Amino acid sequence: MEFFKPGRQFDFMKQRVFWIPLSLFLALSSTILLFYPGPNYGTDFNGGTEVEVAFTQPIQAGGIRSALEGGEFQAVDVVEVVDPKIPNRFLIRVQVKEEEKLQAGKQAQIRNALCFSGDGTAVDAARCPENARAVEVKFSPGGDKIVARYETLPDSKKIAEQLSTLPDLRFRPSENNPHVVGTASKNDHKVEIQLPSKGDVLFDRLKSKLGAIVPEKPLKVEWVGPKAGKQLRDSARNSVAIAIVFIMLYLAFRFDLRFAPGVVVACLHDALVILGVFVVLRKEVTLTTISAVLTIVGYSMNDTVVVYDRIRETLPKHKGKTFAQIINLSVSETLSRTILTSTATLLSVLPFFIWGTGVIKDFALAMLIGIVAGTYSSIYVAAPLTEWIDTKLAKRGTTPMASPSRTMRTAAG
Repeated sequence: MEFFKPGRQFDFMKQRVFWIPLSLFLALSSTILLFYPGPNYGTDFNGGTEVEVAFTQPIQAGGIRSALEGGEFQAVDVVEVVDPKIPNRFLIRVQVKEEEKLQAGKQAQIRNALCFSGDGTAVDAARCPENARAVEVKFSPGGDKIVARYETLPDSKKIAEQLSTLPDLRFRPSENNPHVVGTASKNDHKVEIQLPSKGDVLFDRLKSKLGAIVPEKPLKVEWVGPKAGKQLRDSARNSVAIAIVFIMLYLAFRFDLRFAPGVVVACLHDALVILGVFVVLRKEVTLTTISAVLTIVGYSMNDTVVVYDRIRETLPKHKGKTFAQIINLSVSETLSRTILTSTATLLSVLPFFIWGTGVIKDFALAMLIGIVAGTYSSIYVAAPLTEWIDTKLAKRGTTPMASPSRTMRTAAG
């Protein structure tokens, strides 16, 4: 399907005087925004709790969000999961304020209550008998479990009594808490003390605010710690960088080393534009966002490779034309294909953006921005940069791509 008459050409390179400064402005602005105010990282990267609940009656996502906002929770994200088998199913993600986590002062109080001095100083024998005198105390990253070691078989009731002296310390409801989990040796006994997790606190909050429509138990509770979130951030950044490096190597092998920088800069441009828009709109940057960025990097590269392929095919046919004229001709010939591909992709993503919710809507937004940016960058970022590199190399005496000798080599290959 052709939108334009065969042979019609558009002078894209003449308009680069306007589009290149715009691209530089967008890329530079997005880079600055990534440092200040910075991305709004979601639970995946900042750490937090994810709870899946099937309510007993229909409820709107806004009602769930209102019940949880404030207090110890922030960045509440509620997504309805459409499942005919499990109606009224929702996925709830929250971040936990740093000050609400088990802090050093609270940990010191717990160690003292468990008769663990840490430095070997004497403890009160009356308050701390041998079977309730810890020799080691550790805390889980989420602050919902305490593990203590004892040299003699511990008395769980005495341990519970010791911890009950801390008025703001709650136990997870259980008949066997604290719990002696096993004996590694005669002089090494371990006790686990379960505290309410952030998922428990969230679920209790739902029960107190929404009442009978909240079920007895959630379908699923998951927690991501801050250290794991940092690892995910690093992995996401590395995945984008590695993808771009391999793209550059592929293009250097497939075409010419002069083509590779154009695609890399175009892919970076598209990724920066997506992240910049998310920062401006204060949208959460999650693993879903990164997956959208990687998808767009591949889409942009594919679109650019189509243009580059046509440039390579056109070079031997028009030996007298400049490289800028070759680009204009090649882009004009592939313009109908570009419009069809971009429009079809946009139409497939648009319903998710219009009717989607939560992370699905954000993923669709990233895709929509990326499709527009990727189509644009193939023409006004990658191609002009390749032409500029070719011109600079020609001035240095290196054979330019549009020269007869280069054309002959391309035709022979």
